[in-house]
Amino acid sequence: MVRSSESRVTNSFTADSRRVFYEAHPSIALYMLVVVLMAPFAGLYVAGLLGVVVGVLVSAAAYVLAPCLSRWIGG
Repeated sequence: MVRSSESRVTNSFTADSRRVFYEAHPSIALYMLVVVLMAPFAGLYVAGLLGVVVGVLVSAAAYVLAPCLSRWIGG
């Protein structure tokens, strides 16, 4: 049983599973598009060049982790 949950978590990080998730949830895809595009600009406004780097890292993490978190929250 542990193997099944481990493989499910590992599969949620693949590009194909992210594509399927975002195709099935267009409203979340639109929200993530806004986050990915705006986070570096928000970082630039708040903290300058270091903020841009942090904004890019946060937006990339959000893009990758959103499907996993959505499944975890939604059940």
